[in-house]
Amino acid sequence: MAYDKFKILESTAVPLPIENIDTDQIIPARFLKATERVGFGDNLFRDWRYNSNNNPKKDFVLNNPNYVGKILVGGKNFGSGSSREHAAWAIYDYGFRCVVSSFFADIFRNNCLNIGVLPVQVSPRFLEDIFNTIYKNPKTKLNVDLNKQIIKILENGNSESFEINEYKKGNMLNGYDDIDYLMNMKDSIKEFAKKTPL
Repeated sequence: MAYDKFKILESTAVPLPIENIDTDQIIPARFLKATERVGFGDNLFRDWRYNSNNNPKKDFVLNNPNYVGKILVGGKNFGSGSSREHAAWAIYDYGFRCVVSSFFADIFRNNCLNIGVLPVQVSPRFLEDIFNTIYKNPKTKLNVDLNKQIIKILENGNSESFEINEYKKGNMLNGYDDIDYLMNMKDSIKEFAKKTPL
């Protein structure tokens, strides 16, 4: 399998209420030399997390021990900018399995879905509800049910449905990437090939 199956994720969340976060902010270009999906988490939001002397910036949320979890909650228009898939790799490698926003850049959304990070798009009102609840109680948990396509704030019971491409949904439920999906169908493909004249 390409990655762990995603069915239901229940976790605390890290709030990052900044709009128009682009892929160069997620993973700066100088860290794109590697071709494998490992090690990028160390440089996630590198220029926001660290000073030039590599000391952590105390006011950045990833350096705040009050906010931890497998869900990153971002502002509107998350993942804009270049199409680098390394941005999704960095988010996954850091430990996030879900990103919540009121709008995602299309290429970033697809890059996330290809590696097992679920992008959950919610309404601006619900996003604000999430931020407010987390700031009131950093231990607030979100429940993301991929099968039912529902995200719920356990603190207050508020919930909202979200959309996802059916093919990508099936792959995430099974932990497949595109190659895994095809390999799982190899017997059917062989049978089809036998019955199909050249």
